[in-house]
Amino acid sequence: MTEATQGPTPLSGLRVIEFTHMVMGPAVGHILASLGAEVIRVEPIGGDQTRRLLGSGAGYFPMYNRHKQSICLDLKSETGIGIARKLCDSADILVENYRPGALDRLGLDYDSLSECNPRLIYCSEKGFLPGPYEERTALDEVAQMMGGLAYMTGPPGKPLRAGASVIDVTGGMFGVIGILAALEERHRTGKGQKVIASLFETTVYLVGQHMAQYAVTGKPAAPMPARISAWAIYDVFETRDDPIFIGVVTDALWEKFCKLFGLDDLWADEGLRKNNDRVLARDRIMPQIRELVAGFTREEIISKLEGTGLPFAPIGKPEELFDDPHLTVSNGLESVVFENGTATQLPTLPLTMNGNRFNVAARIEAAGKDSHSVLAELGYSEQELEDFVQSGAVAMALN
Repeated sequence: MTEATQGPTPLSGLRVIEFTHMVMGPAVGHILASLGAEVIRVEPIGGDQTRRLLGSGAGYFPMYNRHKQSICLDLKSETGIGIARKLCDSADILVENYRPGALDRLGLDYDSLSECNPRLIYCSEKGFLPGPYEERTALDEVAQMMGGLAYMTGPPGKPLRAGASVIDVTGGMFGVIGILAALEERHRTGKGQKVIASLFETTVYLVGQHMAQYAVTGKPAAPMPARISAWAIYDVFETRDDPIFIGVVTDALWEKFCKLFGLDDLWADEGLRKNNDRVLARDRIMPQIRELVAGFTREEIISKLEGTGLPFAPIGKPEELFDDPHLTVSNGLESVVFENGTATQLPTLPLTMNGNRFNVAARIEAAGKDSHSVLAELGYSEQELEDFVQSGAVAMALN
């Protein structure tokens, strides 16, 4: 890692070489780096274009490229390719998410690299696993549309992608799972292997519950806004000010909910004691519950529900999470300084190990900031480094 850390470092001693862009591949490297691995990110001369995205892409780079070193190589030059191969010879893990065949054409494919480094674990993050679709270009949104997630998220007839890059990130997580499994197997065999994770199959895995629903019931799953919920009270309710989600998901919680809000008439109705009966009577129950909740402020509802075991949630916004008291107290956010000097906080890994969070101050360095130190460690002389820069095969940050 590039910063001293007080948190857990279970992957300390592992070297990761990363050829990635956008979200899916960088998410793999970010997770590994946060777990203590040394991650060296290879960027093109001038830096990864992801650094300069606007709009919804403006947060991609700082979120998924913390705790990494950066070197800039011209992979279209023989010198750049030679340096990249030498770097890969020193690696435990390689992560890439370029178009199918892009690294293969450069001689940076698994078969070629594993000849010199048989312990290498090579993780490719792709749009599709091998099959008829594998040559297609995929994005998070493409996978959500193809895989049924957008259909399930939007109202009927209006497919809607999820409000975050959930498939990119989850696909990255599956890549990490495959890498960790390959590491464990390497302990036994001494050999690495190629791991592939994908956007489309990740989406299909996430909507598998709806496929199973169809198999069980014989009826297609309705989009979530039009679904028949498994519970009668499981919805967003308007209060006197701000909305709140409330769920009553067991018979015991139904009793508690009724007593908490003085719903004696509903509790006295023995035909509502069982969950499935309440679901069938939802049209009768819900207007009364909505009227009840509308008489309180959101904070009054939270005060009544806190500590009861009843599921509830205020409707949060991303910008509000910077000041969330739970995240603040539990070290769920780590300090980050952007390349331009802006200081903020961003989410750390949602894990604890031995009671400790993976919370380490990070700085987003300029592209090529670590070119000199990384290549010097590989054994290149100062004259060679100067020649590389003069030829345009290597770039080093000025700051």
